[in-house]
Amino acid sequence: MFGQLNPAENLISRRSWINRLGAGAGAVGLASVLAPQALAGDVIHAGPANAPAGPLSPRPPMFPARAKRIIHLFMNGGPSQVDTFDPKPALEKYNGQRPQGADLKTERRTGGLLQSPFKFHRRGRSGLEISEIFPRLGEHADDLCVIRSMHTNIPNHEPSLLMMTSGETQPTRPSMGSWLLYGLGTDNQNLPGFVVLCPGKPVVGPALWGNRFLPGIYQGAQINNSQMNPQTVIRDINNGSVSRTAQREQLDLLKRMNEMHLQQRSGDNPLEARIQSLEMAFRMQTEAQEVFDLSRESKITRDAYGNGEFANGCLAARRLVERGVRMVQVFYGNGQPWDDHENIASHADKARAVDQPIAALLADLKERGLLEDTLVLWGGEFGRTPVSEGAKGRDHNNHGFSVWMAGGGVRGGMAFGATDEFGFAAVENKVHVHDLHATLLHLMGIDHEKLTFRYSGRDFRLTDVHGRVVQEVLA
Repeated sequence: MFGQLNPAENLISRRSWINRLGAGAGAVGLASVLAPQALAGDVIHAGPANAPAGPLSPRPPMFPARAKRIIHLFMNGGPSQVDTFDPKPALEKYNGQRPQGADLKTERRTGGLLQSPFKFHRRGRSGLEISEIFPRLGEHADDLCVIRSMHTNIPNHEPSLLMMTSGETQPTRPSMGSWLLYGLGTDNQNLPGFVVLCPGKPVVGPALWGNRFLPGIYQGAQINNSQMNPQTVIRDINNGSVSRTAQREQLDLLKRMNEMHLQQRSGDNPLEARIQSLEMAFRMQTEAQEVFDLSRESKITRDAYGNGEFANGCLAARRLVERGVRMVQVFYGNGQPWDDHENIASHADKARAVDQPIAALLADLKERGLLEDTLVLWGGEFGRTPVSEGAKGRDHNNHGFSVWMAGGGVRGGMAFGATDEFGFAAVENKVHVHDLHATLLHLMGIDHEKLTFRYSGRDFRLTDVHGRVVQEVLA
């Protein structure tokens, strides 16, 4: 009499059931105000117009881009600007003293000014001053754009790491790499568009490369680069029990079932992410293991990068961007290794581990014609104080620090901005992290004020309500 029932057509979500039960005339009134997709969930996709169906498919930039991809070399823990890229002769002159201007508040109790244990030298035709702990990187001085006037909000690792990676001090916003995928997609559909290389986990951990309220397909994929064994670097990438044809048939069936489930629960972000991630995992079988097989590189190339976790990360980063990955972050190590509270001379050990790989990466990118449209960013979450902590260490410093960029449309062989005579606070051409993010997006062909995502009733963006493009560093 009533015909055959189709359970898939008669099941409704809890949201829909509550709406039908109690909303009544109120729901009718609300529907005239809100867009239909708003009623289906909290997230409204307010991104690029005319986006292709695939969430990772490449999309054109908003205007001509100077860079197509980013490699972020993250010195987690906070490298000292006055011992790396911002020389301050006044530290030697006033060593041990605490004159006015050297008494800014930071996280811990500090003493007098502490002169750097390292010498600075002018390098390249530009004469850019670089610490002696970076002898090989100094050979690329004419490619470096050092911003000496960086500043951030808080002298504490967790909020500052989040600020540098996501533009917010709380773990509530998508990471920069997720924003880039959302805005531009990625050129290689067989690899994640945003890859994070870290031997272990930095402080905060996955929140630093998370997608938050953006669709889950845009989150970063973390790879532990402590041992770059292509067979194990990505767990469970292969199925040894069934053929690829059988895998495809199983995945097609599972995808259809998930899509039927999704039709009854529109706006289910985790389910949509699961569908896309299963497809990505299947495609990765063809290319993921190859890209992390560093043995495919020549001995000359391997020797150029050197040995160690960070060297592996830099070489893998080049292989990834060469194959169309949009963004790669290479963290120095587990935890916060640049956090030298006890003895700043320990910076020499960290610098020794990164100097050769970074120099090799810049040379390799240039030789392959990739540096001109690959933006390389180096830096930490903040800097360190010019005053001492204990006898020989330095405290965290959010008032002023340095980062550098190379390639991707920035001017090389220059230092922009300045800190005070002691290197404590940015005073000239100050650049906040929001400004840095705005500049990075601009180089990628994105207007930072227009890349937005509507969530919980407002439009969000990487730079929040701040940020200016630092035009002076553009080539």
